[in-house]
Amino acid sequence: MADAMSIVPSSVLRNIVDKLYEKRKNAALELEGIVKQLAQAGEHEKISALVNLLVTEYTYSPQANHRKGGLIGLAAATVGLTSRAAQHLEQIIPAVLNSFLDQDSRVRYYACEALYNIAKVVRGDFVVYFNQIFDALCKLSADSDANVQSAAHLLDRLVKDVVTGSDQFSIEEFIPLLRERMNVLNPYVRQFLVGWITVLDSVPEIDMLGFLPDFLDGLFNMLSDSSHEIRQQADSALSEFLQEIKNSPNVDFGRMAEILVRRAASPDEFTRLTSITWISELVKLGGDQLVPYYANILGAILPCISDKEEKIRVVACETNEELRAIRADPAEGFDIGAILSAARSQLTSEFEATRLESLHWIATLLARHHYEVLTYLSDIFNSLFRVLSDPSDMVVLLVLDIHACIAKDVQNFRHLVVFLIHTFRSNHMLLEKRGALIVRRLCVLLDAERVYREFSEILKDESDLNFASIMVQALNLILLTSFEMTNLRNLLKQSLMNPAGKDLFLSLYSSWCHSPMATISLCLLAQAYHHTSAVIQSLGEEDINIKFLMQLDKLIRLLEAPMFTYLRLQLLDPSGFPWLLRTLYGLLKLLPQQCAAFKILRTRLKSVPPQTLFSGQARWRSSGNPDTQILEITEDGGNEHDHSGSIQNSIDFAAKLQQFENVQNQHRMLRKNLQSPLRSITSTMSQIKISEELRSPVAVLEGSRPPSRSSNANPVQLQS
Repeated sequence: MADAMSIVPSSVLRNIVDKLYEKRKNAALELEGIVKQLAQAGEHEKISALVNLLVTEYTYSPQANHRKGGLIGLAAATVGLTSRAAQHLEQIIPAVLNSFLDQDSRVRYYACEALYNIAKVVRGDFVVYFNQIFDALCKLSADSDANVQSAAHLLDRLVKDVVTGSDQFSIEEFIPLLRERMNVLNPYVRQFLVGWITVLDSVPEIDMLGFLPDFLDGLFNMLSDSSHEIRQQADSALSEFLQEIKNSPNVDFGRMAEILVRRAASPDEFTRLTSITWISELVKLGGDQLVPYYANILGAILPCISDKEEKIRVVACETNEELRAIRADPAEGFDIGAILSAARSQLTSEFEATRLESLHWIATLLARHHYEVLTYLSDIFNSLFRVLSDPSDMVVLLVLDIHACIAKDVQNFRHLVVFLIHTFRSNHMLLEKRGALIVRRLCVLLDAERVYREFSEILKDESDLNFASIMVQALNLILLTSFEMTNLRNLLKQSLMNPAGKDLFLSLYSSWCHSPMATISLCLLAQAYHHTSAVIQSLGEEDINIKFLMQLDKLIRLLEAPMFTYLRLQLLDPSGFPWLLRTLYGLLKLLPQQCAAFKILRTRLKSVPPQTLFSGQARWRSSGNPDTQILEITEDGGNEHDHSGSIQNSIDFAAKLQQFENVQNQHRMLRKNLQSPLRSITSTMSQIKISEELRSPVAVLEGSRPPSRSSNANPVQLQS
């Protein structure tokens, strides 16, 4: 230390810490000259001692003026060393960088000035300290003092100029520091970082594109900055990188895809748009490289399909189609399970478009990888069934297509119907609102007969009798009214004519017994009028309630519809179909006289031409009342026209009637166990909104039931 003090005159050391700028300037010039002489003489030990003096006694001094003087002295010494300064930078640079953290803003300012002068002298030699210098500049860019910020900006420009022209800069060593600093939120630091990224990317020798995934997330984070200038700078940098990817797509698509997927869910609209645009380009460019990331990409695209911003929706839809058009194989890393999981997770989206596209993906996977998808059936089955309650008809129809595709397998078909029945049992509102749509669509996709047979097979053993009755009534109404059921109805009309019709009739009958009106409707379709009449006669007084009458009202109106044209035409031949007349008169007698259905049916029966009646089967006779006639039917006319031959005779209608009565007895016992007759009437009247046409006095029901079945010896008499 004594040698250093003897080298430099005390006046120089005193003036370099003086308050006056002129004294400091002159002292720095003298110090520069001293160092230059020592350098020329090769006295590097003395120079080192001098530098050590400036560092230890001045730059680390507790007095601010001494710290300023030390920085000025170090800069002057470096200038004096000129080309020989490199070997002393190890002493000089750390001391200057330490001063960047000084509490005194003027010291920080002098540190910037000193490093600026040092950099001008040593140029590329100080690049080995670049990371420390960059870290210091990064902090100074957000300095609270405007003068320090200004000095830091000047130094920053010089450092950029030096680094971009140096072959000693190591991008590999710099990237970890850059990645760490990209998470800083300070706007000044962000501008500083984007500036460096842009500058380094402009240097052909520096491969910033290869390290893009390391700082890509940080750039996307800046797109939502409150400063418009920062957003613009980040967007400009991203646009430049995207163009470079298009021209030379030799980058890590996978790592970038992971970043972009996260940013696609950003609450910031501009960030979402930029990320989905990038994803779109990567899907086009990446090809096979992105196969393992398809599930993540799909998870990002699907929500954007319903984005509130139209531009995002358009790009997302285009990207979705691009992704779906790519045919990848599981052997190539295509994870079917992950794709299904991504699609399934969006089935609960509040947006219809997203739910639809999720289902389209499941349908696409089923079409391309049917057996592989079935292995994940347990994971998606419940989710697919929940979609049946979706408020959108389009969504419900599409999920039914998927269910139908799955149900092509016999085992899965039964599973589907069982699950449907379970769902309807637990959600009566779904049955009421969507039951018809679901059943009709499945009948189109999977064959109506197959669907109805399976429903019937399961429902005949249903333990919840109330639900069984409701479900059968719903299926029966669909059968009677839906266009899709035309072939099924035509087959049932042949129940007494060919084995196929008979087999279907018997298959449905077992479950249709849960509802008297459904059973009557089924028998009318099958033209089993003799049995229909027997079913009506078997009804007990407790069966004729408000619900029954409302269902009967619907049936009477349906009898006037096109599907029952054959039945109405058969009334032209009452002698050929006498049990049809008895059936219709039986229904008429069940209806309150003041309701519209009674008037409709009575009008229809009045149109029957009495002159066509033949003796021996049915005939009219006077009752003594000029306004009333009695229809007499003898049992030997019970087979209608015997066009059915052995088919009709092979059906054990007596056993079927017994089956119907047994099932109805179970329903009666259930009703008795659940509530008393008085509570039953009160509950029924309070829960069911009765139409005005059915609100007639209870007295009209007296004597309305048909008489019990007669023997062959006695004719049956029905009053008209």
